[in-house]
Amino acid sequence: MAVTELPVTLDRNSATPLATQLATQLRRAILEGTVEAPHHLPSSRRLAAELGVSRGVVVRAYEQLTGEGYLEGHGAGGTRVAVRADVRAPARTVPPRPREEPSRPVIDLTPGRPSDTPFADRSWRTAWRAALAEPGHVDLPPALGTTRLRAAIAGHLATARGLAVDAEDVIVTAGTSDALQLIVTALRTRSPAPRVLVEDPGYPTARRVLATAGARVQTLPVSPDGLRATQLTTVAPVPDAVLITPSHQYPLGGRMPVQERLALLEWAAEHRVLVLEDDYDSEFRHRRMPLPATASLPSQAEVVLLGSFSKTLSPWLRCGYLVVRGASGQLLKETRTNLVTPVCGVLQSALAHYIDDGGLARHTARARRAYAHRRALLLDRLANRPDLELNALEGGLHAVVRLPAPVDAEDLAAVALTHGVRIVPLALYYAHQPPENGLVIGYGAPSDLQLTHALDTILQLIDTRVPHRG
Repeated sequence: MAVTELPVTLDRNSATPLATQLATQLRRAILEGTVEAPHHLPSSRRLAAELGVSRGVVVRAYEQLTGEGYLEGHGAGGTRVAVRADVRAPARTVPPRPREEPSRPVIDLTPGRPSDTPFADRSWRTAWRAALAEPGHVDLPPALGTTRLRAAIAGHLATARGLAVDAEDVIVTAGTSDALQLIVTALRTRSPAPRVLVEDPGYPTARRVLATAGARVQTLPVSPDGLRATQLTTVAPVPDAVLITPSHQYPLGGRMPVQERLALLEWAAEHRVLVLEDDYDSEFRHRRMPLPATASLPSQAEVVLLGSFSKTLSPWLRCGYLVVRGASGQLLKETRTNLVTPVCGVLQSALAHYIDDGGLARHTARARRAYAHRRALLLDRLANRPDLELNALEGGLHAVVRLPAPVDAEDLAAVALTHGVRIVPLALYYAHQPPENGLVIGYGAPSDLQLTHALDTILQLIDTRVPHRG
């Protein structure tokens, strides 16, 4: 279990010894099922560093709970929660999936899934043939990415995002998760457990990856347009980095105004906070032109732009990039050089050919038209329902549908799956804030016919749960 997940807060002004406070809070967490068997607890040295106390405080607390039977010590194997027959398992906040998946084919409306047409693209197949025809290589691909792909990405960003990027500023990654792991690894050379502030609601995978990589994840409640700069003055302690989705807040769908971005950068520069800008689907705007990337705005703050080809092409590729500058950029390059690249050299070569030959630009234009059409289908089915509230439709590949009170989103998702439609409750994107009752519907991957059928199924299920429509 990550240290950040332990529900421990020590009061140094209390007359109760710190070791007793720690033992009491850990005991309560075990009894309430917050910390379950057979979870391993952090080492005494690590937990002491996180809590800012001496190691002896943690050792005494662990010894107390071990003597009471709550913990078990396994020497080099660490300390873990003991199996206790009298401890109840925690109540599930999310109902379990049905035991049996439906036998019929499932129409998957999970957000973030693009169309699979790139692999049927003639330009894509041509790019792969060109990559395979190149002279063989006996060395590992360059740690920061091949020269040609880094240059191709720089050119793509200049055209698609208006960013003046030098190829030397680009690091090729195995997607956003790899990029986040790389960033935390680099930050840990300065701090054993760097703090990263994230939006709430936000991308659950990002929170999980950051915590697994060793970061202490802090959350900040945000509006559909993202965080407000005035909120940052209340954040304590000041984080090492802040992760934002300013072009299309995920999942609520708004976009951070330029004034807020500038204020964020001013705060970040003052406190030396690294800004991580996730620009994951800025290519797909349906009504308004995209705002300039935060990384392009004038500031003394250091900004790292995270990009991926998961939405424009396919997450199956596991390929993305970072745009880095300044001291943080040098640190990230050094860290990646030490780790070497996780991205296949043939894939890098094929992708470079595809971008340079205009295949990516042509595919993006086709995809933008297809997604706009599916968005129109969704609006046609749902927009005329006064009991539903639609949001997040200005761009991207998903919509947020807020439901009327009689309809529980998690119950609706479970029943929809038995009818062959997979949908995701909005609540799954919240970390600590009270979740809203709604759905996040992805419309990128299904065909027009599948999407229409799935939406009709969802509406029928809603009608059976709304008294005046049932």
